[in-house]
Amino acid sequence: MSEQTKPRVSVSLSLFIVGLTLITQGCKDKTTTAAMSTPEDNRFTKTILSNDLNEPMELAVANSGDVYFIERSGKLYHYDPGTQATKVVYAFPVLPDTKEGFGNGLLGVTLDPAFDKNHYIYFYYTPNATPVANQVSRFTMAGKDSLITASEKVLLKVPLEVEVSAHTGGSLDWDRDGNLYISTGDNTVPFASNGYAPIDQIPGRVTFDAERSAGNTNDLRGKVLRIHPEADGSYSIPAGNLFPKGTPATRPEIYTMGCRNPYRMSVDTATGIVYWGEVGPDAGQDGEQGPRGYDEINQAKKPGNYGWPYLVGDNKAYPHYDFATKVIGAPFKAEAPDNNSPLNTGLKVLPPAQKAMIWYPYDSLPQFAQLGNGGRCAMAGPVFHYNKATASATGLPEYFDKGLFIYDWMRNWVYVVRLDSQYNYQRMEPFMGSNGDFRRPVDMAFGKGGDLYILEYGSVYGIDNDDARLVRVAYNGGNRAPVAIINTVDTAGTAPLKVNFNSDKSYDFDKDKLTYAWNFGDGEAASTEANPIHTYQKEGTHSAILTITDPGGIKSSDTVVIRVGNTVPAVKVSTTDNGTFYFDNSPLHYTVTVSDKEDAAINNDQLLIGLHYVPRAKNKATQGHQLITAIPVHPGKLLMEGSDCKACHQLDKASVGPAFTQVAKRYEHDKNAPLHLANKIIKGGGGNWGEHSMAAHPQLSLDDAGQIVKYILSLSAPEAGNLPPAGTVALKDHLGKEKYGNYILAASYTDGGGKASPLTSSDLLVLRSLRVQGEDADEVHNINRSSNELGAIHNKSYFLFKNIDLKGIHKVTYHYSSLNRDAILEVHTGSVDGPVISTLAYKATGDWEKFIDVTTPIKDPGGRNDLYFVFRKDQAPDQHLFTLDWMEFKP
Repeated sequence: MSEQTKPRVSVSLSLFIVGLTLITQGCKDKTTTAAMSTPEDNRFTKTILSNDLNEPMELAVANSGDVYFIERSGKLYHYDPGTQATKVVYAFPVLPDTKEGFGNGLLGVTLDPAFDKNHYIYFYYTPNATPVANQVSRFTMAGKDSLITASEKVLLKVPLEVEVSAHTGGSLDWDRDGNLYISTGDNTVPFASNGYAPIDQIPGRVTFDAERSAGNTNDLRGKVLRIHPEADGSYSIPAGNLFPKGTPATRPEIYTMGCRNPYRMSVDTATGIVYWGEVGPDAGQDGEQGPRGYDEINQAKKPGNYGWPYLVGDNKAYPHYDFATKVIGAPFKAEAPDNNSPLNTGLKVLPPAQKAMIWYPYDSLPQFAQLGNGGRCAMAGPVFHYNKATASATGLPEYFDKGLFIYDWMRNWVYVVRLDSQYNYQRMEPFMGSNGDFRRPVDMAFGKGGDLYILEYGSVYGIDNDDARLVRVAYNGGNRAPVAIINTVDTAGTAPLKVNFNSDKSYDFDKDKLTYAWNFGDGEAASTEANPIHTYQKEGTHSAILTITDPGGIKSSDTVVIRVGNTVPAVKVSTTDNGTFYFDNSPLHYTVTVSDKEDAAINNDQLLIGLHYVPRAKNKATQGHQLITAIPVHPGKLLMEGSDCKACHQLDKASVGPAFTQVAKRYEHDKNAPLHLANKIIKGGGGNWGEHSMAAHPQLSLDDAGQIVKYILSLSAPEAGNLPPAGTVALKDHLGKEKYGNYILAASYTDGGGKASPLTSSDLLVLRSLRVQGEDADEVHNINRSSNELGAIHNKSYFLFKNIDLKGIHKVTYHYSSLNRDAILEVHTGSVDGPVISTLAYKATGDWEKFIDVTTPIKDPGGRNDLYFVFRKDQAPDQHLFTLDWMEFKP
C-alpha cells in the first residue's frame, strides 16, 4: 500500500505510535551510534553538479536521483544524473527587486510524496502581479524536464506589503501523512528598531510592526503553516494545528507562529517533528530595548508560539516600547505575550512562547561555544534516516542515522545534532569540518540512497556568484584515493637546471604501498622513482607531474611549474635607522634595491612597496614573527578576508551593502570617519546606505575594526599606498595607541620572465615598539611563560630576544615585581656567557602584585645581536626571584 492510499489517522495518534516505536529503540540506537567510529572528513567528497548559478534557493531530489532546484529570479532547473546535464525547465515571471521591495521571487520547491506517479511539483513564489502576494502553487511535470504551465493550481496565497526586509521564509516540506508545511517570514522592516523588536505602532508605519504578522494569530506571515493538499488543487486543514478550525480571530493553517524569518525548514518524516532555522535580529549587545540578537534552531514537537517579536532565543524577553515617546515598559511575559498593536486582527493574548532548541548571538556563547562567532544565518534540516535496503555505495553511513543536519549560511559550517530518546538536544558534532569548503549553504536534501545534495548560494549576498552551485557529497567507506604532493626548492634557474624532486609528503589514508610515475614536462624520459633527480636542458616553462597509484588502481596527481631560463630577482629592504625599533616622532629612512640577472633594467612599475601598521593582537604582540606576509598586503585586508564582510560587500560593485570603493569615496575627506566606521562595524546598524542593516561584530577589537576601516578608506586612492624605491616615510599610525604594534615595510618585484615566465620575490622590514612584553620572548629557559608575564624566574634562568638592533638605544626600563629577593639581571650578546652589555642590581618590591619601573644603561655592540637576559643570585635562597611584565628600550 502506498503512502497516499493508506488510511489517514489523527496526527496525535500517528505521532504517538511513531514516537513509542522510536523510544523503545532509543537506547539501542544511541549505543550503536556511540559504538561506531566517527567517519573521517577525508571519506567525504564534494562533486560540483552545476555551477555559476544566480541566487539558488531550494532543491528537491526525486527517487530517481533527478534533482530540481530554483533560483530566486524565477528559474526552475533540472539536473539529470544520467547525462550529468542541467537544463532550465521554466522561468517564472516573478516580482522583480526594487528599492521599495527586495527578497521575494521564486523561493521554495518540493515534490509531491507520490511524484513518481502523479508528477506534481509545488512552488512558493511571488508572481509579478498586484495585489502582491506569495503563493503556493502546484504544477504537473511532463517527463523529467518539462513543466505544464497550464496545470497550475493555486492552493494558498499569503498577502504582502512590499518592503525591503527579505523576511520571506518560503521553505516547503512534507510529513509522512502527506501534509504540506510552508514557512513564511514576518514581512517586517527591522532596520528602524536598532536590531531589537520591531513593534513600532506609530500610525502609517505598517511595515515596521511585526505584531501585525508574526504576532498575529489571524495572519499567515511569520509562521509555519500546515495544510493537506487535495487532488483538485484545494487544501484541507489537518487535525492538530495550533488553532482548531473555527476558532475566532485565528487562521487554522497555522502550525507554529512567532517566527521572524524561518528561511529553511524541514520535517522529520519519521516523527513529524518540525525543524527550522530562525534568522534572528541584529542587535550586537543587550540594551534598553531588550536582549541582543540571536539566531535559532527551533524544534516543534507540537504546534506552538515561538515568541517573535516579543521574545528571542531561550525566551529572553523584549520590553514594551513606545517608538514615539521612547518610553520603555515592562517585559513581555513568555507565558502569555500580549499583542496590543492597532494592526493586530487576532487574539490579544497569545499562546505561551516556546524556547529555541539552539540559540547563538554574533559573539560566542558558552552553551554552544563550538558554533564560534561572526555573522549569523541559521538553517535547519533535514534529518537523515539510514535505510540499509536502499543505501547507495556513496550514501552517508549508518553513523549519521537520526542526525539532524543544521547549517549556517554566514559561517559556512554544517553540524549534526544528536537528540536523546525524547528528541531533546543532546550534543552536536561538525560535519566535514576540515574539508567542507562550503560556499554559503542555502539548502540541503538527501537522495533515496543517502547521498547529500547541497545548494550553495555563493560568496556574496544578492548577486550572481561564480561559486553558486549544486553539489553532491559522497561517502567513501572503502579504499580512499592517495594524495600526491611534490616538494622541491629548485623551481627556477638557468639551463642546464638540475632539480631534486621529492614525493615524501605524499600519503595514502589507508596506508597502502604506492607506485610513482613522473612526467617532467620537457619530453625527456619519465621516472618511476619516488624522489628522482632530473636535469632540464631546454629553456622555457615546464609542468612536472607526479602521479601516484595505490594497489586498487586509484590515482592522484600533483603538478609543479619549473621555469628554465629565469632566476628569482633579489629584493632587499634596508634602512640607515634602527632596524628593529621605531621611535616616536622619528621618520623612517629606507631604501629598496632590486637586482635581476635577466632584466637589463629594473622596471619600477613592477616594484610594489607598502608600509602598514599592525596593532598588537589580543593575546600576542609578536606580529613581527607571526603576521608577516610575503607581499605587501594591508593588514586590514587580511582581517577583512577572515571575517564575514564579503558576504554583503564587494570591492567595486554594490550588493546588499555598498561597494568598499563607494564607502571609501564617501568618507574620503571625513576626519571622523575612521573611528565612526570602526564603531559601526562593531555595533552594527543601518540607515546610511538605504534600508539594509549591517550585522554587528562584537568579537572584533576596536584596533582590528580600525584596520579594516583603514584598508577600505585606502581604496579611494589605490595608487597612493605605493612608495618610491627610496625615501622617508612618517611613522605616526601608532601614536595615541597601545605601545605594542609593528610597522611592516614590504616590497615585492616581478621580473620580465627571462626566457621562461615571470617570477616574484619580496622582502620585509619589520619594526617593533620600544616597549616589549616579557611573554613575547623568542625563547625562555627555566621560566614560566604565562599569557601576560614571565614568572617563576630563578638563578641562571634566562629569556632571549633574537636579532635585535640597539642603534640609538642607551637605556632599558623593566616593569617588574619581586617578593623578597634582590638579585642581578644581566644582558649578554650571542650566548648566556657572551659579552655583558647591561647590568641591573635590582631590589625586591615586597609583594608580587607590586610592580615598579627601574631603568639601567645598555650599550650598543653594533649590528644585530641575540640578547640573553640572564638572572644571577649566587647565594641561596636563589629561587622565585622576579616577575617581568614588560621592558622598554629607550634612546
